Amino acid sequence: MRSLRKSLVRLAAALILAGAAAPAWAESRCYELDPEHLLVGFLVEHVGFAKTFGQFEKVKGSFCFDEQSRTLSDVRVTMEAQSVNTHHAGRDKHLRSKDFLNADKFPEIAFAGTASNPSGDRKGTVTGQLTMLGQALPLTLDVTWNKSDTYPFGDKHYAIGISARGNLKRSAYGMSYGVANKLVGDDVEILIEFEAKRKE
Repeated sequence: MRSLRKSLVRLAAALILAGAAAPAWAESRCYELDPEHLLVGFLVEHVGFAKTFGQFEKVKGSFCFDEQSRTLSDVRVTMEAQSVNTHHAGRDKHLRSKDFLNADKFPEIAFAGTASNPSGDRKGTVTGQLTMLGQALPLTLDVTWNKSDTYPFGDKHYAIGISARGNLKRSAYGMSYGVANKLVGDDVEILIEFEAKRKE
């Protein structure tokens, strides 16, 4: 009987130690985008000469991610249409108008992720819906998981770094200005770079 008790004690101790040594990321954890390390940008052709770069300066979002199973969920990202910036005041004013983003009527552009599919060591796709100009259409982003680690500065929070790319046709949302005469490209390249802080 004493031998059995000793065995059970050893087993319990082993289980406790194993639990303590288990990686902290072996579960789904939620993150918030870090506004100080965030880029949501786009490239669009201008009269066929070159592509114009722009970005949204006011963006917020969150998601949950299990690093072990690489399962992504609850992806929510919103951009303020008024915050569009192409580093040209006149062009930005035009982009906020009814010809493009119609920012007064539709102040937010939102992406909601609905599925993720790992396709490589640190690569995969995220599929969801992008809502713009009152229309919600499917959008797939190619995603690279760059790094997850304790941040080396400040409060030493746990962070994750992501790069994502995608494409859409703005005319699908009814944004047809300049498409027929090829003054402004229809294809929009999406560029996303961000760091996100884990919620503790």
